[in-house]
Amino acid sequence: MRILFFGDIVGSIGRSALKDHLLKIKERYQPHIIIANAENAASGRGINKKIVKEFFELGIHVLTMGNHTWDQKEIYEFIDDYKNLIRPANFPIGTPGNGYTIINFNAYKLAVINIQGRTFLPPLDCPFRKANEIIEKIKSITPNIIVDFHAEATSEKQAMGWYLDGLVSAVVGTHTHVQTADDRILPKGTAYITDIGMVGSYDGILGMSKEAVIDKFLTSLPQRFEVDKNGRWQINAVMIELNSDTGKAKSIERIRIDQEHPLWNM
Repeated sequence: MRILFFGDIVGSIGRSALKDHLLKIKERYQPHIIIANAENAASGRGINKKIVKEFFELGIHVLTMGNHTWDQKEIYEFIDDYKNLIRPANFPIGTPGNGYTIINFNAYKLAVINIQGRTFLPPLDCPFRKANEIIEKIKSITPNIIVDFHAEATSEKQAMGWYLDGLVSAVVGTHTHVQTADDRILPKGTAYITDIGMVGSYDGILGMSKEAVIDKFLTSLPQRFEVDKNGRWQINAVMIELNSDTGKAKSIERIRIDQEHPLWNM
């Protein structure tokens, strides 16, 4: 089973880059299942129903979210309508939406779990215990389990990778928007990367226009951050290959596509 997982899609420039190049990326990497983190898809904050439909029509199978899940208020009206739009599972009981989903691939099933970290982010239920709780519930259904750990601290992300090594197929980090170079297979067969990166502006700061971010650091005054829409784009993702019978990862490959790292024939 080959799984293509895109990092946080940020704003219109990220959506356009993915729409314009997804077909060629699919031709190059031949994925069976496509997953993307979409919590920044609508103007850098949250997601709306129109964008959800666009992503699914593009052929993305599962959308994960994060700390910006609720920034577009209309999500309350539709999140329960989309089984494969998932939000962090460790939001409190009673929160709309689901924290994991299970999809079919030929004779196999793939579970995707969304979890949010607590270090430098709002306090939620324990992500480690919640991940383990869900794994215990679904491990009899499928050994193929991908965890999107949406977290700020690299230490917390690495701790989750080691905690779940051998229990899941992959732990991939999202949220910090900078692709890390630590992709590896952990000793018990779990693929890991601290952060996949992002799909969005190549010339901004974490997808935002750089001027406001720089002013924030220079003055410590409040600034309104807007998505950088006019610069070059970048696409960050990982390709994970699993043994579909055991759920163990066979490989994980970082994907970086931008002007300096073009995809073949793009």
